[in-house]
Amino acid sequence: MDPVEFVDRRLGTNVPLRKATRYVFPEHWSFLLGEVALYSFVVLIASGTFLALFFDPGTAKTTYTGSYGLLRGDEMSLAYASALHLSFDVPAGLLMRQTHHWAADVFLVAIVLHLLRVFFTGAFRRPRELTYAVGVLLLGAAMLEGFAGYSLVDDLLSGMGLAIAYGVAASIPLIGGQLAQLVWDGPFPGGDAFESRLYIAHVFLLPALIATLIAVHLAMIVRTHHAQFRGPLRSERNVIGVPMWPGYAARSIGLLLAVTAVLVLMGGLIQINPIWQWGPYEPWRGTNGAQPDWYLGWLIGALRLMPRFDVVIAGHTVIPNPFWGGVAFPAAVFVFLLGWPWFDRGRSDLLDRPRDDPRRTAVGAAVFTFVAIVFLFGSADRLFLASGVPYNTQLWLFRIAAIVLPAVVYALVRRGARELRDRVTASG
Repeated sequence: MDPVEFVDRRLGTNVPLRKATRYVFPEHWSFLLGEVALYSFVVLIASGTFLALFFDPGTAKTTYTGSYGLLRGDEMSLAYASALHLSFDVPAGLLMRQTHHWAADVFLVAIVLHLLRVFFTGAFRRPRELTYAVGVLLLGAAMLEGFAGYSLVDDLLSGMGLAIAYGVAASIPLIGGQLAQLVWDGPFPGGDAFESRLYIAHVFLLPALIATLIAVHLAMIVRTHHAQFRGPLRSERNVIGVPMWPGYAARSIGLLLAVTAVLVLMGGLIQINPIWQWGPYEPWRGTNGAQPDWYLGWLIGALRLMPRFDVVIAGHTVIPNPFWGGVAFPAAVFVFLLGWPWFDRGRSDLLDRPRDDPRRTAVGAAVFTFVAIVFLFGSADRLFLASGVPYNTQLWLFRIAAIVLPAVVYALVRRGARELRDRVTASG
């Protein structure tokens, strides 16, 4: 008796269960990027549950008496002290902390790469616009969740990041000041309730939102079926690949185990976010080289790259400068991502190669180049230490590059994609 028959005799699930087990997944390595993101999230939930058992988000001051000698006797918050306790005194605590941090980074990397694959292959086209939109929202939620996570620790990196976030929130016209004080429970660094709010958001609210978005995203994919690349016997009316059971299920379980193993190995062997080196948050320690996680580099770069431009009306600053880099720039990127499917209309269950649509490929490459330049300038201080090029010189070089390079990339990529498409068409 096969498993489907066994379950059906007891629960009467024959038709839906058999339909689910016969669902066909097209084969291509790039489709695994979404699964890597999903399984990284599973590792995040598992490791985060362990960390929550030992972490105290309190802001009350205490004297550190733990194992790390260089900070023993220093006054710090309960949050930072408990993070040090996790790192040095809880068995497997450092392993779990670093695995959790690596899983967060891989989660975001996989989402970004998956989003690029969807964009450049046209997988967002009708009837999959909403599926794509949910994926874009998932990226935003994941970035916010990551920022909330490493901001909890109350180390120097956390404090500097929250100070920047407070300034950006306060820069929103009309409501910024009130909004920032409402979220932070008062002027920066915030009231006693802020850390509790941040902890609840990171541990409960945002994971629930991300899990919901993932579930909706997967349900939409199943409802509309996977798109597939063009090839022999493939058409708009069929999907050629591996059925869910047993082939794809076994392969997917193997990928889950592999992703988990790699993340645990990275957590054990590759140091990340050594909070004991940053020390507790003190404004006067802001020059020690602490940098935010990579996925916030483009926001830091935008704040640094944007020329000073305040909108002043009747002697009052209506729109302060941080708004442009901290709010307008990321909003423009997400509006572009969400709006593109409504501009690039059409319906297809067959995916494009990037060469098949030179315009879309060129636009995507140009936007990616612009964001990459802004992202790179987020590490301008590190670049100064590595190269010796003065900060102001870098600033103007990057500003010129942000204007010139996207246009150059657009022209070159569009021409190259056209030539490659015409060559393939002529030969085949």
